[in-house]
Amino acid sequence: MKNLKRTVFLMVISTVISLPAMATPKYSADIPDALITPDHAKSKYLGDLEFVDGFPTDKTIESAYDFLDTSRAVQLFESGMATASMYAMLHGHSAIGFKANETIGITEQMMNARTLFLTPQTTTPYVTTEIDVKNGPVVIEIGVPVIGLIDDAYFKYVADIGMGGLDKGKGGKYLLVGSDYKGGIPEGYFVLKTSTYRHWFLMRVLAKPGENDQAIVKFKETFKMYPLADAKTPKANDYVNLSNKQYNTIHATDATFYDELNAVIQYEPANSGDPELLGLARAIGIEKGKEFKPDARMQKILDEAATIANAAGRAIMYKPRNKTAYFYPDRQWYSPVASGSHEFLDKNGARALDERVGFHFYATGITPFMVMPQVGSGSVYEVAATDSKGVMLDGGHNYTVTMPAPIPARNFWSFMVYDNHTRSILETDQVAGGLDSNANGLQLNDDGSATVYFGPKAPKGHEGNWVQTMPNKGFTVLLRLYGPEQAWFDKTWKPGDFELVK
Repeated sequence: MKNLKRTVFLMVISTVISLPAMATPKYSADIPDALITPDHAKSKYLGDLEFVDGFPTDKTIESAYDFLDTSRAVQLFESGMATASMYAMLHGHSAIGFKANETIGITEQMMNARTLFLTPQTTTPYVTTEIDVKNGPVVIEIGVPVIGLIDDAYFKYVADIGMGGLDKGKGGKYLLVGSDYKGGIPEGYFVLKTSTYRHWFLMRVLAKPGENDQAIVKFKETFKMYPLADAKTPKANDYVNLSNKQYNTIHATDATFYDELNAVIQYEPANSGDPELLGLARAIGIEKGKEFKPDARMQKILDEAATIANAAGRAIMYKPRNKTAYFYPDRQWYSPVASGSHEFLDKNGARALDERVGFHFYATGITPFMVMPQVGSGSVYEVAATDSKGVMLDGGHNYTVTMPAPIPARNFWSFMVYDNHTRSILETDQVAGGLDSNANGLQLNDDGSATVYFGPKAPKGHEGNWVQTMPNKGFTVLLRLYGPEQAWFDKTWKPGDFELVK
């Protein structure tokens, strides 16, 4: 046995001695340690990683590609959230019979929780429709003052219509023209250029309190939308009352999200989307002109990525980590557009990625006017998702919020409550899903301030100041000030936080 061990030892020594020594290359570099990959590494997400002189083993290659595909799918979910949101909006309306360039939907008796729609208000009517320029330009005729916007298929801003548009609220004819249109453009139109086919056109009809019905009638009498090719004999538009209808306009938060993105990329012109977005889509198998059919491996990755991205979206929106998103250092209220840019660009030109995710997770409609309010006009927004202690708002608890006097809203103010899952109006027995300063029965305090009560049951004596919530349901609240005064802009006025009533 001893002889055997001695023989093995000598063989090993002989082998080692016979190996050629590592020669120093004649042309050698001074290689920094930072360029050398160790043979063994450990990752929080990938575990043990092995390399042979810098070359990854098969197992390490597989792990790296799995992580890379998952990472890109997560990025695609977050960067493509706006696109999927627009798809869901247009698809939701087409599912209830809308036809592009023809059907006009109006919430004639306002909206309620039966319609799934990202953070709507219930104080003024919405007018919504789809414009599709795939077969040529489309004409829009406006005859009454409106506040309107057009966003494209990737949720990029195209134009404002009405008060903020080229007609300045005086009305006129608009012509939306696609980038691949080769025909002539007649005179007499406000011409708008676009790079996609499908668009969402949203308007609010301007009306004095109590005159919504008359304003809607006048709008219907004067508004027209039709293809330019039919300008000589335009077909009458089909008006649909959307109030109380049950349908969905909100994008998926599971892996079917990627199917929604694929539908957009397949329909829209090549190159009409952001190259980075299209590149992320291609990396996971979504490419124009090709079938999107993920195999078992990729489907597992997409399921994982959607889970991660959904969690990230909810974290960003409900508890922003960006401190500049908060309006006041001693309050929980925060802004969905802290960068002050409808393109989510900061002052150095960098994209505010978290803010873009949070906004599109929670809200809808992109226009410069949403971030450029003027004293006494437009509207401003503050979001609350937690109470004064930073704890999630719980529909089974009772809260109060006090609005100090004077409340800086030249026109009116409102609170709306939204479901944490859907970000749509919270389902309760209150049709409005909130409260505004024009509400019948609202009582102000002796000093002119307003105390609003949130909870499952109305507090005795304060029924007119109560917003209903539901037990076992989390919720967020959006405070809107219409016609904000200077005190809001310089932050000398600030609303109270949600105070838990024990």
